[in-house]
Amino acid sequence: MKISLNWLKDYVDLSDLSTDEIVDKLTMSGLEVEDVSDENELYKNFIVAEVKSVTKHPNADKLSVCEVFDGKENLQVICGAPNVAAGQKVVFAPIGTIIPNGNFQIRKAKIRGVESNGMICAEDELLLSDDHSGIMVLNENLPAGKPITEALNLNDVIFEIAVTPNRPDALSHIGVARDLSAIFNRDLHIPEIKLKESKKKASDIASVEIIDSTNCPRYSAKVVLNVEVKDSPEWLKNKLTRIGLRPINNVVDVTNFILHEIGQPLHAFDLDLLEGKKIIVQSTTEEKEFVTLDSKVRKLPKGTLMICDAKREVAVAGVMGGENSEINSSTKNILIESAYFNPSSIRKTSKALQLSTDSSYRFERGTDPGITKYAAERAAQLIAEISGGEVAEGIIDVYPKIIERKEITLRYQRVTKILGYEISKEKIHQILSRLGIALKDINETSLLASVPTFRPDLEREIDLIEEIARVNGYDNIPVVPKISITLEQKVDQQKFEDEVRNIISSLGFSEMINNPLESEWEAKLTGNPITLANPQSVEMSCLRTSLLAGGLNSVKRNLNFGVRDMMLFEVGNVFNKKSDSSIKTFEDISEKQNLILILSGKEEEKFWNTQEKYFDFYCLKGLVNAFIKKISLDNQLADLYYSSENEIYSYYLTKNFKQQVVGTGGKVKRDVLNKFDINQDVFVFEFDLTALKQISPESKKYIEPPKYPKVHRDFAFIFDKNVQYLDVKNFILKKASKLLKSVELFDIFESESLGRDKKSMAFTLEYFDESRTLTEDEVEKDFNYLITEILKEFKAKLRG
Repeated sequence: MKISLNWLKDYVDLSDLSTDEIVDKLTMSGLEVEDVSDENELYKNFIVAEVKSVTKHPNADKLSVCEVFDGKENLQVICGAPNVAAGQKVVFAPIGTIIPNGNFQIRKAKIRGVESNGMICAEDELLLSDDHSGIMVLNENLPAGKPITEALNLNDVIFEIAVTPNRPDALSHIGVARDLSAIFNRDLHIPEIKLKESKKKASDIASVEIIDSTNCPRYSAKVVLNVEVKDSPEWLKNKLTRIGLRPINNVVDVTNFILHEIGQPLHAFDLDLLEGKKIIVQSTTEEKEFVTLDSKVRKLPKGTLMICDAKREVAVAGVMGGENSEINSSTKNILIESAYFNPSSIRKTSKALQLSTDSSYRFERGTDPGITKYAAERAAQLIAEISGGEVAEGIIDVYPKIIERKEITLRYQRVTKILGYEISKEKIHQILSRLGIALKDINETSLLASVPTFRPDLEREIDLIEEIARVNGYDNIPVVPKISITLEQKVDQQKFEDEVRNIISSLGFSEMINNPLESEWEAKLTGNPITLANPQSVEMSCLRTSLLAGGLNSVKRNLNFGVRDMMLFEVGNVFNKKSDSSIKTFEDISEKQNLILILSGKEEEKFWNTQEKYFDFYCLKGLVNAFIKKISLDNQLADLYYSSENEIYSYYLTKNFKQQVVGTGGKVKRDVLNKFDINQDVFVFEFDLTALKQISPESKKYIEPPKYPKVHRDFAFIFDKNVQYLDVKNFILKKASKLLKSVELFDIFESESLGRDKKSMAFTLEYFDESRTLTEDEVEKDFNYLITEILKEFKAKLRG
């Protein structure tokens, strides 16, 4: 945002302060000055000159040879402008001058064989406008040789200030002046309203109705009659051009002036073009088209807040006016709109239309609902003064539910404790009062601060303490010579996550970091999403419910860059709503940390001595098991396999701790991959790290190797497809004798030959006794008994 130093001086006395001091204090107080343009330096050496004569260049049709008087001598200058003529007063750059546009230095040169000793300048070359149609012609009464900094009052300093999103009050000259007033303890001068109103009442001429009061809590309107639309006076043009705005006409220029003076966006309607002389504020109930001031047809989504007259839409509220009611040269009567709109509504509209204006920029961040009346009256006064119009009596101010000032208790001891040093009560009172904060109920220990509506960022006591600290100056914080800390053992909150990253990296994975925001359809794919109130875009409208969508987008990006073989992982937080009802407290939200592993492409390339090998489900399972073993949970987690598909996977397995699922993964379905434009197989496993972290690994202990041989037996059964491996395993362990020590699944097979709803599962059983060698008969007896029980319990069929 551009701020003029001369303009600031209209509201606060800065005459005895250097530019460097102002820049330093503003930046240290939180309004960072990113760039400073001093016109005295920028236009150094530029002078007024008189063109004595103009002749055609002998070797170029479009060039002229000019004789220019610089106040001391006549110089020969080559000029290519079509409007150069004898007798003109022009802006002249002598040899050695640096041109602002291009930052190049003027030197003596020969152009097409003719010597040139300087340059006659156009407005764009001086950065005064974008006009390059011809040279800049000055007032004929200006004396030759006079510096243009004096002739054109180019003695201003322009600050480029970066205003953070929480400081909408600083998006104006008075807003910045208020901070300077507090920093330097100087009075802030707000322009007084001195209206000369006619006997015609505004309420008899026009009317305002708010239908959508949620998105438009306040709408103020002022009527000015019999205006003459023409060029603005020089003082107004200069104010606007200094900060990079193009003057249009006296009415529009006043609305732009007010916007940059006090931060309140205004819009002027041609009152005679408003049907029924009426303003209706409402939101659209269906999609429709609307032609804005830039003559573009825009598609308005359903729910767009609009300013309408009695029959039609006339403006997109808070963003841009309509072509059907704009001010033109024949306008006589105007209605000045000064409203407060819901920031989220304007932001939503601006993003949907991909249209950002000075007005929408301020409305999105939150304007002051308490200043709409003042802004409308200030604009009416200025318009009447420079256009000859008459101001109708009174103001139309529709404010159904007043937005009250917040009140915050500030404790002096709390200020000292937070800042680490003491600021006197008088200094605290002075700072807060200069910032426009009213002080009530002042006593020995505290005060009650009434926060103005132009500071929506001040909500708590700590916010007031921050204001005191930044205005008092961070450089005033005393230096602490020594800080003592205890050497007690600290808890490293990142230890587990760091260990996980190191383990996964050692297995050959590369880490990815994805945005925790994703689109609604991506979030709904894996959970119950939490929608943002003010999303930046449709693609970032929800908090992620899983790491899957971000991971698949990373796979897609890699494929687009020609990388087809991937081993990727990510550690990050995921968020879900616990129910479908609206969020009222943090108890309605679940947040946990997840780990995702992704395999895609080839595990091994083809070489002269090896065959290429693609990643598959068993590669995924092996890597998952390797990770589990590294964190010493392999003896506590059980596997459960699912051969049927779900919403994400064609087939998958889960890792379970007792009855809790702590990880799920498998082969991603083709339907899901198609949504991400992925044309090769992807295998994914996602852990709940929060749950894994809470499982205490069993302490390692030495187990003596068995002295007696183990006996292994294998069998395979054909089960119904819905029978789960874990159910069968638990059943075997329950029915078997104490001689059976372990049961492991080593094969799952599905085929049309088995039956459409059938699958085969093969198990290996391990028998042994610590005290003796087992006999063949006792093993066979238990083994055959298990076969009989399985056939009976699961209605299975023994294979082979």
